[in-house]
Amino acid sequence: MAGPAGLFAVYKPAGVAWCRVREAVETRLLRELNAAPRRAPRQQIRFLPTPAPAPSGGGALELVPTRVPVLADHPLVQGPRFRRLKIGAGHRLDVKASGVFVLGIGHGNKLLTDLYNCHLTKVYTVGGLFGKATDDFSDTGKLIEKTTFDHITREKLERILAVIQGTNHKALLMYSNIDMKTQEAYELAVKGLIRPMDKSPPIITAIRCLQFALPEFQLEIHCLHETQQYLRKVVHEIGLELKSSAVCTQVRRTRDGVFTLDDALPRTQWDLRSIQDAIRNCRLKVETEIEKTLGHRDNSPVHQLDVQTAHGADS
Repeated sequence: MAGPAGLFAVYKPAGVAWCRVREAVETRLLRELNAAPRRAPRQQIRFLPTPAPAPSGGGALELVPTRVPVLADHPLVQGPRFRRLKIGAGHRLDVKASGVFVLGIGHGNKLLTDLYNCHLTKVYTVGGLFGKATDDFSDTGKLIEKTTFDHITREKLERILAVIQGTNHKALLMYSNIDMKTQEAYELAVKGLIRPMDKSPPIITAIRCLQFALPEFQLEIHCLHETQQYLRKVVHEIGLELKSSAVCTQVRRTRDGVFTLDDALPRTQWDLRSIQDAIRNCRLKVETEIEKTLGHRDNSPVHQLDVQTAHGADS
């Protein structure tokens, strides 16, 4: 039985390290793969001593050809068929964060690299609480100060969010290395393919308020190259801009590129059959996104110029 190969997503709960999630998935898969029925042992012909038939035998032995199983095929001799699975982790989530966590098995590790090079947008639901500041920007950190928040309104919050989005949009255009006056830029904008060609600082491509009920609020943030701690700091800075303070109560990833919450397997479904089904269901959209993004990049004038420059430097 061959092991699964491809990409799939699981739901990482808060309070658990991403590496523990990966280990739990690997342990479950190894147990099920090694428990699967094995093929019957090969047979070989051996000459075994057998008492000669009476009455002429007189207790003598004779060698009789007999079909017996090959001992090398015995499960106790072979041991477990799978001792380790090569499971790679996509964009990671820190201990406090939860949500969509992409894993790759076998050739899925190569696909993880391709998706990383696509620089796809990730979406988070981020919770905040006005009136407090902590040393790590989270509601579980060491309390630094308390502030008033009665003067904050949803309209004031949304004005700050609009400023944040506008500032980050300029950064997105700068790091995309595209002349916005060209036809290529227009076509990329229509297809939603304007994104950094290489690594960049964290960029927020969209941010909006989902819920507002003082002192609590909830944001939806679309971003690139972020960390979850960066998102907590954004909540902290929003509080400062509103002449108050704020801590982050939740960071939950709801989308990682082409993978959504609907694709993320809960812990009860980290079994072989569910993972094989998830890999099969996501295969087409993964391949389509990689071809659309990296195929375009390979054909873009900017990328071709970079390649020519690199070749010139090597020669």
